[in-house]
Amino acid sequence: MAEEHTAEKIARLERENEVLKKENERLRQLLEEALRAAKRQAAPFSRQKPKGHPQKPGRKAGKQYGRRYRRPLPDTVDEVIDVPLPARCPRCGGGLEECATVSQFQTEIPEPRVERIEFRISVGRCRRCRRRVQGRHPRQTSDALGSAASQLGPRALALSTQLNKGLGLPYGKTATVLQQAFGLQVSRGGLCQALARVASKSEPTYNALVEEVRRSASVTPDETGWRVGGKLWWMWAFSTPQVTVYSIQPGRGFEQAAMVLGADFAGFLVRDGWSSYRQFIHALHQTCLAHLLRRCREMILVARTGEAEFPRTIETILQQSLQLRDRHAQGQISEHGVAVARGRLEVRMDRTLERRYRSPQNRRLANHLLRERDALFTFLSCPGLEATNWRAEQAIRPMVVTRKVWGGNRTSRGAHTQSILVSILQTCRQQLCCASSILQKLICAAQPKPLDLTVPTR
Repeated sequence: MAEEHTAEKIARLERENEVLKKENERLRQLLEEALRAAKRQAAPFSRQKPKGHPQKPGRKAGKQYGRRYRRPLPDTVDEVIDVPLPARCPRCGGGLEECATVSQFQTEIPEPRVERIEFRISVGRCRRCRRRVQGRHPRQTSDALGSAASQLGPRALALSTQLNKGLGLPYGKTATVLQQAFGLQVSRGGLCQALARVASKSEPTYNALVEEVRRSASVTPDETGWRVGGKLWWMWAFSTPQVTVYSIQPGRGFEQAAMVLGADFAGFLVRDGWSSYRQFIHALHQTCLAHLLRRCREMILVARTGEAEFPRTIETILQQSLQLRDRHAQGQISEHGVAVARGRLEVRMDRTLERRYRSPQNRRLANHLLRERDALFTFLSCPGLEATNWRAEQAIRPMVVTRKVWGGNRTSRGAHTQSILVSILQTCRQQLCCASSILQKLICAAQPKPLDLTVPTR
């Protein structure tokens, strides 16, 4: 009887264990799906349903209200309008007596007006070489005459560039803004050709930005998918503290990165774990620790029994390296202390990677860390060097938004125009200078010439 009771108990425990294993596997699959959904593109590609009881929108009451702000009063007033009392009380019709006069301020956009300019251009011929010569005004955007004599002005072209390339509005919506806000009629094709001419005049400045990136001590690159003519291309971003250069190219390899950065780039390269970056053999590399930490945390969430120890150890080592950097920046530890602590972290990392792991996920992470071993702690030897590629991530984010709005470019020429103009707009944003005035200078130049965008005009 005792043996039968023991056998029945064992069978029951085995059935319960099997049920728990299936439930554990089901929950793990749900967690993996949730992690994938977090990386998936936003609506209209979202597959999750809205919350049944979302939080109430708007400001919260009490301490959760947030920072209070009101529109400041204007420094100058251009027009004063007296607003008298009505003749009778609007409620009962009784007489009124004035008690006080108070002020209300309103900041308004002036009524838009299209300015149409006719340039009376003198045309002559040289007495010596008999070549044709015509005058040019600084406000002209082109020397074209005849059927191309009607052109858009520099302010209109600069605004169109910022709307289309800076804010991601398609050509049709950009034309709608110009028509409804200013009464300026322009076609989508006309805008496309006009911005291509702006890019042509801006190309020397773009080339100067590329040279500035190649001369920079530290560059942060990144790339994301882009469509050109319906085919997969890649939008590259190379960012420094001073400038940012974009380049839309048909590939994602070393050859495409070297076209901007130069194959012999010898500065610091702060990048993610994409293998093409490791081919810059003359550069000093720093891999992005944020990517590695995120990968470790996701592995810990979906790890089976005994599999979470390795990613948790890697996460701890990387976090300690960042804390060591912060302590040195705060003056709590000397450079010698940083060097000693870094050596201990490297030894601990090497010992962790020497072990063999049965889990395929842990083996993949270990192999990746072995390839990136020399680039894990470069930032501890070079004060001021970033430990993550946040700069390129921030630079590429507006391009991701633009891609969601209108997909990409139809031609390679359009992709080149996109690369040039967004590089200039992003660099102006970094330099805190007016992009509109820079674009107008480029547009009105008689011959394309580079402008120095590294000196901010405040």
